[in-house]
Amino acid sequence: MLISLKNVDKTFKDGKVVALENISLDIRAGEFVSLVGPSGCGKTTLLRLINGLITPDAGQVLYKGKAPSPEADMAMVFQSARLLPWKSVAENITFVLGLRGMARKDRLPRAQALLGAVGLRDFADAFPHELSGGMQQRVGLARALAVEPEVLLMDEPFAALDAMTRETLRAELARMWARRRMAVVFVTHDIDEAILLSQRIVMLKPRPGRIDTIVDVDLPEARWDGDIRASAAFTSLRAQLWDRIHGMAGDGAVLEELARAFDDTP
Repeated sequence: MLISLKNVDKTFKDGKVVALENISLDIRAGEFVSLVGPSGCGKTTLLRLINGLITPDAGQVLYKGKAPSPEADMAMVFQSARLLPWKSVAENITFVLGLRGMARKDRLPRAQALLGAVGLRDFADAFPHELSGGMQQRVGLARALAVEPEVLLMDEPFAALDAMTRETLRAELARMWARRRMAVVFVTHDIDEAILLSQRIVMLKPRPGRIDTIVDVDLPEARWDGDIRASAAFTSLRAQLWDRIHGMAGDGAVLEELARAFDDTP
């Protein structure tokens, strides 16, 4: 198993805030897994544990059978691109390649190829402030893929984008994953997004963060090509997930919080 979490607990503020409780989850090589749940259920904390940025208070987190470290073969994409503003688009990528030890002569061709893959080859010499938010996020994705990670961790990477840009980047991510087959752990509040991208969806419930259910997405992989959202299979799965959202709500206040978190309608 590529990544294993076994009975993991994580607390903050000297144990006063329980972020995660008894989390057990296995992620296979090349698998696309989405984490969904309301704010405060520990999704980002779970990513940081997988990446080795923090350690569990109880239980084990293993990457290839060992405790993970930030230097492991992983890359992370955040909600904002977090580009270096004083470097050009290409330099933001070649900088990371240099840190990973790639020969200087090979860095720029690699960066240009990746920018071409995300439709930004003509913007290699631009600076981040000259790009739209969606374009910046494309650079962030290209930078993460530059080091050819075995694991790609994504923390609501498209949440701040407009609907059209979000659709475009979802499709681009899905195509890249289909070609490269890295493992992806993807945090989102958007149920439709999780269904469109994932092989499995892990639903977390809050206070503290625990796994409520894990759902297999039994839909064609090329689901970004065409309007699969109109299909009976998609509609049925979406209804199933909504049933679980309602099922995990213990009272009206929690139900309202969950509905706000998951409702992506205007």
